[in-house]
Parts: sequence; C-alpha cells; structure tokens
Amino acid sequence: MQNPSQTPSDDSGSLTFTVQQRLFFVVLVATMGALAYGYDTGIISGALPYMTLPASQGGLGLTPFTEGLVTSSLTFGSAIGAFLSGYVSDRFGRRITLRSLALLFVAGALGTTVAPNIEIMVVMRFILGIAVGGGSSTVPVFIAEIAGPKRRAPLVSRNELMIVSGQLLAYIVSASMSLLLHEPQMWRYMLALAMVPGVLLFIGTFFVPASPHWMVAEGRFSEALRILRKLRENPREIKKEMAEMRENAREARQGPAARELLKEKWVVRLLLMGCGMGIVLQFTGVNAFMYYTPIILKSTGLGTSASIAATIGNGVVSVLATFAGIKAISHFGRRPMLMTGLSVVIIMQLALGAVLVFMPQNLTQSLLALACILVFLFFMQMCISPVYWLLMAELFPMKVRGVLTGSAVAFQWICNAAVAFAFPPLLSLVGNNAFFIFAGINVASLVFVLLVLPETRGKSLEQIETHMRERFGEKTEDAASAA
Repeated sequence: MQNPSQTPSDDSGSLTFTVQQRLFFVVLVATMGALAYGYDTGIISGALPYMTLPASQGGLGLTPFTEGLVTSSLTFGSAIGAFLSGYVSDRFGRRITLRSLALLFVAGALGTTVAPNIEIMVVMRFILGIAVGGGSSTVPVFIAEIAGPKRRAPLVSRNELMIVSGQLLAYIVSASMSLLLHEPQMWRYMLALAMVPGVLLFIGTFFVPASPHWMVAEGRFSEALRILRKLRENPREIKKEMAEMRENAREARQGPAARELLKEKWVVRLLLMGCGMGIVLQFTGVNAFMYYTPIILKSTGLGTSASIAATIGNGVVSVLATFAGIKAISHFGRRPMLMTGLSVVIIMQLALGAVLVFMPQNLTQSLLALACILVFLFFMQMCISPVYWLLMAELFPMKVRGVLTGSAVAFQWICNAAVAFAFPPLLSLVGNNAFFIFAGINVASLVFVLLVLPETRGKSLEQIETHMRERFGEKTEDAASAA
C-alpha cells in the first residue's frame, strides 16, 4: 500500500513532496495574498510624506483630508472585496478566487504607480483594496480547510506572519529609498513593488490543490479524498476527517438552504460576534500606528527620514511577535491570548498618551513614544491579530463559511477605514489625547471578549460548527421560552 505522505503529484500540478513540504508550499502560495496585503498597507506610511509635497516637487499636494482619503480608500475597497469574495469563494472555490484576486493586485498596484492626480490615486487604491480585502477573507479560510485540525492554528497564523512580513518589507523599502534616492517621485517606485506578490500568487495558484472541504460540500468526494491523501500523514486521520466532512455535507444538504441558513438566529449571532471581533481588532488603533507612525514621531521633533526609518522597528517587532504568537497559539486558548493582549494594549495607549501630552518635545520624548508603540505592537501582533484571523477561519458553518467570513472581515475593513480616515482629523482636533480615547474603547473590547467569545481551541471545524449551533441555538430557544 502506498504511503500517503509519498503520493505522486495530483491534478493541480504539484510536484512529489512529503506532506509537510506540500502543506508548506500550499500555505506559502496562499499567503502571497497576505504578503501583498501587508506591503500595500505598510508602504503608504513611507509614501505619504512625499505624496503630501506639492505637485511641482513630485507629490500630489495632499491635505489632511485627502491624506486620510487616499489612505482609507484602500480599506473601503477592502470591505467591498472581503464581502464579494465570500460569495465568489463559496460559489467557485477558494483557489479560483485567489487567482482572480491576484490579477486585481497587479492591476491596482500598477494603477497607483502611474496615478497622475489624487482622484485617480483614490480610485486605484480602492481597486487595490478589493484585492487586499478579498485575500484577507479567503486566505485564512483556504489554509484552515487545507491544514486539518492538528495544524490549523499554526498554519493559519502564518497568514498574519506574512502580513507583518509584507509590512516590514514595505518599511525597509520606503526607508531605503528615502535615504538613498533623492528623486521627487520615489513614492511611485515604492508602490510599484506591490505587483510582485500579486504575480507570485497568480502563478502559484496553478500548483496548489483545491480545498477538500469545499470539494465535499460540492459533492466531489473522490477528488476531496485524493487531495486529503496528499495533505495528511495518517490514513486513520484521513478516514476520520473525510467521514466528518461527509456527515457535515449530508446535514447541510438536509438542512435549510444557504439563504435560509443565513436567517437562522444562531448564524446571525455568529456573524454579529465576528463583526464584534472586527471592532476589537481595529479599534485597538493598530493601523493608526501602522499608517501614521512617521507623522506621530514627527510631532515629537524627529526628522522625516528618521521617522520613516523608525517604522522599520514597527515591522521587526511585528514579525518577531507573530513568530511568538504562532508558538503561543498552539499552547494557549484564544480567549486568554486576546485578554492578555488587550490588557497590555490599554496600558501602552495610556502610556503613549501621557508621554506625548505631558513630556516636553525632545529626543527622550521621541524614544519613549517609539518604545510605547513597539511594546503595543508586540502584544498586538502576538496575542490579538493572529487570534482574530484564526477565529475568522473557524467560527462559521461550512455551507456559508465564505459568505460569513467575507461579511465579518468586510466589517473589520470598514472599522479599519474609519480609523484610518478619522485619525488625522482626530489628531488635529484633540491632539495626542486621541490615545486616551483608544484606551477607553479597548476597555470595552476586553469586556466583550470576556463575556461573549467562546473557546475553539482543540476542535475540528465540524466540531466547532456543532458546538456553535448547540450553544447559540439553545440560548435562542431559552430566550424564546422566557419571552
């Protein structure tokens, strides 16, 4: 009998690999979308100081309002992309969706590179955002369905690792160009490099298998089994997982149609929980730091090039923290990690606000502010971001997983856009007291996690679905009886 870990290539065109190598390759290809996401969201922090220059000096003449508009246009596009990709991935599959998004990554990056004015820049950033948002909702689901219960947490968390790696790459590129190049339109070169991960994602999708969960949901059992034999080492593991998927698919066919399922109260509650997690993630204020750290540091008297170079620290800390998060998420529950991360985030926001409001403007203030930002980012990227993306891949039932994940992630992007758009005006209105406002919001987020979020660690996707149906179904019935 042939060892499944040494099975030859499948119809998707992948070469002969061991199971671990094959999973690594699939995750690497899928997370090219996350790398593009990270680069596109990170590079704007280095490009903005040059884009605010007058057109005569090679910029676009951005004002505080148009600065927020250009930054947030990507996130508004991401909300649309996340929502639409959910329907597309449920209808046509995760792999085809990623391939289509790769083309949008390339087109959007090219458009922002050559944009002659603010209007076209906003439109092209919006298109690029559709790809970013689509990838952000599709990649974690694809990895979760490929990985299996034992490897799901660390492999899905690599999505976050590639996001922060893309941001680090963006910071290094922008700082290097700022220090070495003196061309007035260097920001266009920064934006052009965003095409590279999009091209790699497009090519890679021709060499990875489809999701076995999606195949089973479509009734293509033999194809799903063939894929599982290449992605699992233990035949009993394959048999058990295949049986669970077929049972889940049978129940889904006998149960309500997808449109009717979306109306069931337990599903609506899950969606609201997913949207609530989007508020938890984005109203930490993380993207205020990721997009505007140079501007925050310039307010302490630091120069433009030094402020941009300091963002490399953001990227390095985020990558190291994500590595730590990948280790931690295999040993600790989702709830404890979120509560730990939020507690430190609140403390650091209060500390940053105190440093910026009460200390005199000097180098000490700049260094302490940067230290607060880096500690904030370490716990944010270790305890909060990886858990959020993992939960988005875990919480929702198979029949409408793409739709609900897309909807919840779309709402997260709306929250992201609100923070990105509002932060410059908020900073000009209340000054550095803005960080005290974020701290207050995160106290409410901590309470939300404590009271509402269930624990999903150690369960298969099918077990999680059964648990959520029973938990929220019972609560709904009890509430109805009490009424």
